[in-house]
Amino acid sequence: MRALVYHGPGKKAFEERPDPVLVDASDAIVRITRTTICGTDLHILKGDVPTVAEGRILGHEGVGIVEQVGGSVTNFAVGDHVLISCISSCGRCANCRTGMYSHCESGGGWILGNLIDGTQAERVRIPFADHSLYPIPAGVDEEVLVMLSDILPTGFECGVLSGAIKPGDSVAIVGGGPIGLAALLTARFYSPAEIIVVDVDDNRLEAAKRFGATWIVNNSDGQAVERVMALTGNRGVDVAIEAIGQAATFDICQAIVTAGGHIANIGVHGKPVQLNLDKLWSHNITLTTRLVDTVSTRMLLKSVVAGKLQPTQLITHRFPLAQVLKAYDTFSQAKEERALKVILTNE
Repeated sequence: MRALVYHGPGKKAFEERPDPVLVDASDAIVRITRTTICGTDLHILKGDVPTVAEGRILGHEGVGIVEQVGGSVTNFAVGDHVLISCISSCGRCANCRTGMYSHCESGGGWILGNLIDGTQAERVRIPFADHSLYPIPAGVDEEVLVMLSDILPTGFECGVLSGAIKPGDSVAIVGGGPIGLAALLTARFYSPAEIIVVDVDDNRLEAAKRFGATWIVNNSDGQAVERVMALTGNRGVDVAIEAIGQAATFDICQAIVTAGGHIANIGVHGKPVQLNLDKLWSHNITLTTRLVDTVSTRMLLKSVVAGKLQPTQLITHRFPLAQVLKAYDTFSQAKEERALKVILTNE
């Protein structure tokens, strides 16, 4: 089969690889029909995720058709159309029983495209298939469902839920990429009074405005803190969501959060950042970090099917899987290409 393979920082290739095979009785082999590229994949290519070994097939999102199942798989059969979760979980260990699937003690968690081969390929092996796949309802657009593999549950769980957004809150999302926009779409579930999106890309800021942002702030000149404080009457925001993974964006969140507020970190940080406890220690600030657990996937799927959540608007580019290198170029040059999410199709 053909797959996108990581060969060390800054190196990738679309090449022939052996088809995956069943390893454990709980495995399934899924033929990918649609997948996508995540900002985390770009972090991997920068060398920010040292757990990813050279030779790894990247990707942790997608939908497809089950081609084989192991002997203990009971929820899925050959021919089923499925959504692949970015998090694999056994469903039985102590952490899984509390809903912390990202830290599955049986070898699950974020392993696809990280510790085992991922979804940017014609086929993929899915461990713990009964707990790591979701049936696709008939008639639902598969492109939409790709957004449910990772970015929507990540934005919702790591940003909205961890930030404890409630009606009437003032919210700032620092980073208007796909994850930040996913947080914006799902934050609206809780009726905050205002949502401010900060970025340096006018295209993403325009998209944020279309998706329901109250205010947009371009930080190209480094004046985001002053502008956000002015928009909030110098009070700051109740919830500051960091959706990039850089020291500068984390610093903005620390500077704009109000007393008693929340800083919810979503971004993947490849380097240390400074925590300004000398300013925050007395301000009753809650700081959260987490890896998505995908406990919200079923709820978000129902919202998509009901038309209450419309993530199609996040898709800006489409490529056949054979053009995955071009898709990476487009996604990595998001500002110039006006790119949000790209869909890779394997027909």
